[in-house]
Amino acid sequence: MSLLSSLLDLLFPPKCPFCGRVLDKPGICDACRKALPWTEGEDALRRGPGGFRCAAPLWYQGLAREGLHRFKFRGVSSAAGPLGELLAQCAAEHFSGEFDIVTWVPVSPRRLRQRGYDQARLLAESACRLWDTTPVPLLCKTVHNPAQSGLRESAARRANVLGVYAPASPEQTAGKRILLVDDICTTGATLMECARVLREAGAEDVICAAVALTPLEKGTGGPKNA
Repeated sequence: MSLLSSLLDLLFPPKCPFCGRVLDKPGICDACRKALPWTEGEDALRRGPGGFRCAAPLWYQGLAREGLHRFKFRGVSSAAGPLGELLAQCAAEHFSGEFDIVTWVPVSPRRLRQRGYDQARLLAESACRLWDTTPVPLLCKTVHNPAQSGLRESAARRANVLGVYAPASPEQTAGKRILLVDDICTTGATLMECARVLREAGAEDVICAAVALTPLEKGTGGPKNA
């Protein structure tokens, strides 16, 4: 470990992204790892219209919800490292050999100024470090729309994201099989809209990965304790 790394660890010690406990090295503490609401088997893969597929290691509830709120809304950008690793492991398990390039769902310029970072980009960068590659900005957000978290109905969420994304690099999109990264998949409206834009820009295929899936209504899948 370099002197700079040692100094940074002393000043800003790594913490568990879910409970904030100080750790010896970056990662997730043992207690949280045992308590997290993990998805299992095929439940880790959300499917939707048009061949939509999104893999995620966690359900968006309990401890996972708290950790993602810390990461997304409370400035805990350092959580991107361990969260991105979870996402990468899940994507590799479900989509190995199915993508050539990685990109992310971007925030609007206004949101970026407010938050100071793009959480999905940080997750994509973290995942790509494990794969010895770099994510490519293939999308831009051209409209600062209301946050999806404030909308409950699926139709309203779909309407809210319609037409707010545009291709940022059509020449790098054409013919590619793309892994699209986001933090949370609720109804899939945002991811499906981004996938549509990428396909219209020439992508051969688009598959998705997130850190967490929102549990579906009872009787339609989801964790047993949802």
